[in-house]
Amino acid sequence: MSDTERHAETGGAGTAGAGGAGTAGRGGPAGGALLVVGDVVTDVVARHRGPLAAGTDTVAAVRTVPGGAGANVACWAVHEGGTDVRLLGRVGRDAAAWHERELTASGVRPLLVTDPEAPTGTVICLVDNGASGERTFLTDSGASLQLAPDDWSPALLDGVARLHLSGYLFFSGSSRALVSVVLESTRSRGVPVSVDPASAGFLTELGVDRFLELCAGVDVLLPSRDEACLLTGLPDPADAAAKLSRHFPLVVAKLGSDGALVARSGAVRAHVPALPATPRDTTGAGDAFTGAFLAALIAGAGPEEAARAGCAAGARAVERIGGRPPTNGTRRDEGK
Repeated sequence: MSDTERHAETGGAGTAGAGGAGTAGRGGPAGGALLVVGDVVTDVVARHRGPLAAGTDTVAAVRTVPGGAGANVACWAVHEGGTDVRLLGRVGRDAAAWHERELTASGVRPLLVTDPEAPTGTVICLVDNGASGERTFLTDSGASLQLAPDDWSPALLDGVARLHLSGYLFFSGSSRALVSVVLESTRSRGVPVSVDPASAGFLTELGVDRFLELCAGVDVLLPSRDEACLLTGLPDPADAAAKLSRHFPLVVAKLGSDGALVARSGAVRAHVPALPATPRDTTGAGDAFTGAFLAALIAGAGPEEAARAGCAAGARAVERIGGRPPTNGTRRDEGK
């Protein structure tokens, strides 16, 4: 028995991923678990007002908080839906215990692989403290994109109703190989899969055609406005969402303050408006949308209702510091 299979049986964390209890019928049990496979990183959030001063100091409020698109999605899914949520990710020894504690405090079952060599991924988030709350990322993926096929076991799908892949997994060789193995497993079980493309910058480097090829068989695509337009070459996000929905059964394009578009069978079926919010930090708003959207689908909501839940979570997310929802007794504006 491999380490991954052993941990899949016991639900342990440490050297390999862990699976859940229960039986998995085709498509997963009704109201079953959400398994997120994705990145776990340490976010260093620097909130500054006005332009950065090149070559000298810029005053900023700096906090260290847990992050990662995959981890954020998992935490928001629990917060918004109370679902059984599991996260398979890879971290370094330097911060493994901290990330496991933070995920557990958020109600997520952490299935963390500890990398013996690579440090935990780190993202520096430069957040404009003005009206927009816009952010710029400096990313060192570290261990987060070192997930590999050996970290996977089909037993991880036991009890799982849906699986979500963070798009960052498509941007390194080892994690792309993992994606292929995961999609093969989900096809054999009939478990639906969603993907968030994650980064227009990394998508450009990978190549649109390559990304779409790797996503063959995915059920739900959740791109941002920029990602949808990049994937199609179309300037209008509605046209882009419609075109993508000819390749994916369901496309939900996240438009930030313009809400979300729900597209199926080559046409936009709904435009869900955003909720009013006063942005403090837009980091993780798309992850909040995705987590709430998936939790709502598992609870039995239709795509439009689930998109409304996503927009509501996104509005709450931008009014917080960092990419995670609040936890009991934990202030998300404090560092580790």
